[in-house]
Amino acid sequence: MSVASSSNKIKFGTDGWRGIIASDFTFSNVCKVTRAIASYLETAYSKDRPVLIAYDTRFLADQFARTAAEVLVDLGWTVKIVDRDCPTPVIAYNAKILNSAGALMFTASHNPAPYCGIKYIPDYAGPATPEITDTIVANIEGASDEPASGKNTDKISTFDPKPDYLQFIYTLLDVERIKSAGLKVKYDALYSTSRGYLDTVLEHCGCETESFHTHRDVLFGGGMPEPKGEQLEELVEAVRRDQADLGLATDGDSDRFGIVDEQGNVLTPNTVLLLLARHLIKNKGKTGAIVRTVATTHLLDNFAAKYGLEIYETAVGFKYIGEKMRETQVLIGGEESGGLSIVGHIPEKDGILADMLVAEAIAYEGKPLSQLVEEAIAEADGPLYNQRLDLHLEDAHKAAVIDSFTKNPPTEVAGIKVQEVGRKDGIKLYLEDGSWVLLRPSGTEPLMRVYLETNSPEKQSQIAQQMEQTINQLEPAEV
Repeated sequence: MSVASSSNKIKFGTDGWRGIIASDFTFSNVCKVTRAIASYLETAYSKDRPVLIAYDTRFLADQFARTAAEVLVDLGWTVKIVDRDCPTPVIAYNAKILNSAGALMFTASHNPAPYCGIKYIPDYAGPATPEITDTIVANIEGASDEPASGKNTDKISTFDPKPDYLQFIYTLLDVERIKSAGLKVKYDALYSTSRGYLDTVLEHCGCETESFHTHRDVLFGGGMPEPKGEQLEELVEAVRRDQADLGLATDGDSDRFGIVDEQGNVLTPNTVLLLLARHLIKNKGKTGAIVRTVATTHLLDNFAAKYGLEIYETAVGFKYIGEKMRETQVLIGGEESGGLSIVGHIPEKDGILADMLVAEAIAYEGKPLSQLVEEAIAEADGPLYNQRLDLHLEDAHKAAVIDSFTKNPPTEVAGIKVQEVGRKDGIKLYLEDGSWVLLRPSGTEPLMRVYLETNSPEKQSQIAQQMEQTINQLEPAEV
């Protein structure tokens, strides 16, 4: 494959490059991207620092990782590759403590089975910043997709990243407090990398644990490795059947969390962020700023105001939250898509830690999880009602909508005045009663995502209806 024909298929999104295995995610393109990353490494690190490589449970992910390792040793780097599939937060933590030149992680996270991906994690243990990924993308054009020579393989060694990570996680948790609560927990690994990690932590913390789907299945049982409602039906049923205290899950590379309360309700990430912000302050005496993306609940703002904490709003993508965590003390940073990190942890989202912090909150309070959720929402002057519309629009229609909202934003939505228009990421309308609407066009799919939050179900349906109507009317006339 020539350089020109393959590089136009390689597109980096908010978290690295993802593609369909055997279509664009091929061994030759992995060689090309690895060389592009290596060109960046040459400018940032000396070659006495090892490059770490890890992978998730996907089809061929381990082979893609080995291919990248062989390319890197050809270029004079030493490589340490994990001894089995591994969570993203685990390889990120090891990238920091092993004085590495960063890590390559082969994962497509929560995407369906046909996808694989690769992301570069610098030695600060968080997602690469746009400056770094822009440099890597610029390097792709001139990078060769030739296979590695197969020489110098003595510079590739395997290692187990688990012990150091677990030791660290136990310093962030009150293990004895969780043990004394004797929690009954159901855990659905969703065939992900958290198996052997989250179940180990639960057992170490004295939880009575039943685990599901704890083997590698490259098809994820025919579902998706995404800890959301339709994927968690078995977990919900088990929690209800055995009257467990909670149910836990992670996505494919274990950086996102999934939480089910004792009644079998799947908690939204917005709810979990609020619950844990309260737990960290009230029960653990922690402090710091709260950081959320533009699409995440403003209940966090109410909560921050109540406790006199700074609140920061970032663009979508954990890399922006991670950046803020490296600049200042952050109590909790998170996004509505299910990622969070906390003070004292690495600037990378971690589903394993998030899950355990919810168990810890129950242990501290001695109350059912559903009650803790109610108390947290009430303390933040909630509830607020959220919705996300995924509108299928072609590129021309998407462009017309963004153009119209940029040049001539509405002055009111559903009879509520627009107070401010934000352009940090997409277009966000802040309404005078505290409601908000965010429009974000997808960069990879024919979709316009519309997020909204307001204080009543009636307003929620009115705002959703008006936004959909307005957007449909902006469809460009066919030429």
